[in-house]
Amino acid sequence: MKINAVIKFKYKREEYAKIVFESLKPDNIGYVKSFVDDEYLICNLSGYSIGTILSTADDLVFCEMMVERTSELIELNFD
Repeated sequence: MKINAVIKFKYKREEYAKIVFESLKPDNIGYVKSFVDDEYLICNLSGYSIGTILSTADDLVFCEMMVERTSELIELNFD
């Protein structure tokens, strides 16, 4: 059985969503299909194992947090 999940990240501005999208793109190739819709970064995950989906989701959230923290160092606010 195929499992699908969607994770949405909301930002103050579409520009921030695009920055995160581009930052995460190299890690997501082949694992996560994502796109920007206004101030949202929408990530679609799919697979045949709940363990794989959870692991991918965990990695995605961790990497997104790192982009946020890095952006704070250059004074972009992703709140």
